[in-house]
Amino acid sequence: MFTGIILGKGKIIAKRPAGGGVTFGLQTDFALTDPVEGESIAVNGVCLTAREIRGNRFLADVSPESLTRTNLGRLTAGSEVNLERALRLSDRLGGHLVSGHVDAVAAVLAREPLGEFTLFTFAVPAGLGKYIIEKGSITIDGISLTVNRVDQRSFSVSIIPHTLAITTLGGLVVGGQVNLEVDLIGKYVEKLLAPGDSSNSGQPAPAAGINPAFLAEHGFLR
Repeated sequence: MFTGIILGKGKIIAKRPAGGGVTFGLQTDFALTDPVEGESIAVNGVCLTAREIRGNRFLADVSPESLTRTNLGRLTAGSEVNLERALRLSDRLGGHLVSGHVDAVAAVLAREPLGEFTLFTFAVPAGLGKYIIEKGSITIDGISLTVNRVDQRSFSVSIIPHTLAITTLGGLVVGGQVNLEVDLIGKYVEKLLAPGDSSNSGQPAPAAGINPAFLAEHGFLR
């Protein structure tokens, strides 16, 4: 689990095929203090397992599934990535709960200056629009951000100078692609309230989602 608060940038120093996927060699621009072999590190928002950690370098294997669902397959030696180590229970939750499981890749539709800020507009991938809400949280290439505006086809975020400087967003151009992870809580709420779905509970599903009977049962109506 992550928070979307980027520790720093890394660089792909090697890329080689591995069993249908790829293995990356990465170098961080920050110290990997108390490294743990096999720990999770988010690379552009994708939860990967770090191995053979040596100083500020490590290897990470990317599965075929991750290559098809994210932008990692487009990276080459020399590409920069955003990095975050896994959340500890004692850490501050500065962003929002991020699983590191990317939902889709989105295209950059526009980039424009807004005073000292930068406004990015991204395409809404098919099927994800219902999870993207104004002033809600979204993860873009591993960065926890707040949605400024959203419609059926696009959404925008405003980036402060600090975030632009310490992440890969500074190098984004129109036509580029980013990894998106929508708000995890929204997906769980939808699953729990979906009518006709009892696949995991072993109990009969409710006849409908939110309705007057549901609200009354849970104390919202008297």
